[in-house]
Amino acid sequence: MKRVFLSVILLSTIASTFGQWNTNYNIEQKCSHIPQDRGVLSPEHLYILQSDLLYHYDVKFYHLDIEVSNTSTYISGNVTINAKSVVELDTFAFELIPDLIIDTILIDGVNYTNDTIIEGDNVMVPVTSISLNTAFTVQIFYHGDPGSGSGLSTLSHAYSEKYQKHVTWSLSEPFGAKKWFPVKQVLEDKADSVWVFLTTDSTNMAGSQGILTNVVNLGNGMTRYEWKSKYPIAYYLISFAVSEYQEYNTYAHPDAMNGDSILIQNFIYDAPNCLENNKAGMDATNEMVELFSDLFILYPFHEEKYGHCLTQLGGGMEHQTMTTLGGFGFGLVAHELGHMWFGDNVTCATWSDVWINEGFATYSNYLAEEYIHGWESGRVFISNAQNRAISQPGGSTYIPEDQISEDMGDQWRIFNGRLSYDKGAAIVHTLRHEIQDDDMFFNVLKTFQIEFTDSTATGDDFKNVAEDVTGMDFEQFFDQWYYGQGYPIYDIEYSTSEGAFYMTVTQTPSTTATLFFEMLMDYKLVFNDGTDTIVQFIQTDNINSFSVYTSKEVTDIIVDPEDWTMEKVGSIYPSVAETESPVYFSIGPNPVNNYLNIYFLNQSNKQKEIRITDLSGKTLSLQNSNQKYIHYNTSNLSLGIYFIHITEGQYSFTRKFVK
Repeated sequence: MKRVFLSVILLSTIASTFGQWNTNYNIEQKCSHIPQDRGVLSPEHLYILQSDLLYHYDVKFYHLDIEVSNTSTYISGNVTINAKSVVELDTFAFELIPDLIIDTILIDGVNYTNDTIIEGDNVMVPVTSISLNTAFTVQIFYHGDPGSGSGLSTLSHAYSEKYQKHVTWSLSEPFGAKKWFPVKQVLEDKADSVWVFLTTDSTNMAGSQGILTNVVNLGNGMTRYEWKSKYPIAYYLISFAVSEYQEYNTYAHPDAMNGDSILIQNFIYDAPNCLENNKAGMDATNEMVELFSDLFILYPFHEEKYGHCLTQLGGGMEHQTMTTLGGFGFGLVAHELGHMWFGDNVTCATWSDVWINEGFATYSNYLAEEYIHGWESGRVFISNAQNRAISQPGGSTYIPEDQISEDMGDQWRIFNGRLSYDKGAAIVHTLRHEIQDDDMFFNVLKTFQIEFTDSTATGDDFKNVAEDVTGMDFEQFFDQWYYGQGYPIYDIEYSTSEGAFYMTVTQTPSTTATLFFEMLMDYKLVFNDGTDTIVQFIQTDNINSFSVYTSKEVTDIIVDPEDWTMEKVGSIYPSVAETESPVYFSIGPNPVNNYLNIYFLNQSNKQKEIRITDLSGKTLSLQNSNQKYIHYNTSNLSLGIYFIHITEGQYSFTRKFVK
């Protein structure tokens, strides 16, 4: 609930009164990318610039045939890449860190190993010319140990003290696939399919993408797990996890399957109590798959499976068809499952648009709360997300390219919990409120999934779908909420006269980066007889006056009572002002920190005298202006209560504000 009631008497006796918002940033961890410690990345994590040669071909297929261990991050084997040239190709390029040693490179069966050029993480192989639009095959044999890292993305090895099991797993988002296999790390170039063959000690099991088509006992104490997926996949969603696992399977039955089912395949530690401790969380996945299949589209990979590999990861990672996670909490499972639609089926086209992944996955978590645990549980979830989003005054959900470019090294910006996750989900919720029709809202999500299935999309792509489905214009909405920064702060004064309710709403942005938020707002009016009603008004300017016939006296106002939107409330108080006066003005935010915004409801274009005084009447500032909007610097004022007097000819009006 975002509610402030501030009378004129209270305002003169207290220094400040704020709305009820939570500034505690102890957010529940979702994806593993939300770090506990966001220090500067060490030099070895600095992102090396990609070679332009990577864009000279289109990846069609990856086949990883590798040997892995649950006790180390050492890896060896080969990767086959089927591709098609998009130019006349004289050099084939891929990415692989120098810690991994290349043994052999074969292109269409010809050995080019000795011709290889390595620059940083870019490997370039001059080849006999490959004509435009020609299919070719590359096979790369390699080995090495990239080392178990605690950074953003790499191979990791850990030991579970609780279950006494060793485990090794991959995590490649955003730029870490090259740390364990030869790859082209370009988001918009999804491979059409992938095979992952994992050879490991026969005491282990190894999980990955798609369907487990074969388990081959190699007869030397080693076993090969052969996973195959026919669905398009982004490079960073290819994965494996290996440990002494046991398998626990359930089935989901979405309505669209007409009685058929989807396998939910779980690899968890083969240890006492592990199944019992995690069974409820795994079983909850079934209902979530059914729910999201109804709200979005049928689970995109229903011909294969959904599943989990349990590791020591501090959160989860949405590897396509088989999430890697560290536990089975309801929120974590819901978030990572939501990624199968938003992130895996439809992937962000650029890391600047990671909202397509993380904002919608976080909102999927909200929807699971709303539809499975009930409206109030969902309301608490989204309210907490909104509060975290507005715990700081600025920040954009869209990420400017210079904040994530490879040579900057600040990859944590992509996974900023407050902006990419919380504000991202809150934007989706606000959009739902703007549409005012749940059937249409969910049709937007379904249409987006259908139009961009197996592909990539930007925030603008989603905006265009929303406009096409609803017939509404969301240009301003995206400018202020997605590309813009901050949130609105509301100061409200109201009165009731002869059964009519009058309200003047002043909106002040939290940052000058976005000067105004045009938005539909809900207000709960509480009457003197104990009843209440909700009215809606569209904020079209920094200061608006609204009226509605109520027949009752309003004694209280609650802004956004159902937590649909993001805002803070500065003050709410009864008014005795003559709003028709040419010097009628409103101010915000109130209380103020360093800048007070003065808005005139009726612009006369005449010079007005603006005078600031303290409680004793001493003049602290005097100036003249004919502007409709004044940005007044209050940084030199001490904490306390002040008056602002504005005079134009015979008209004058005074307001009180708190610093």
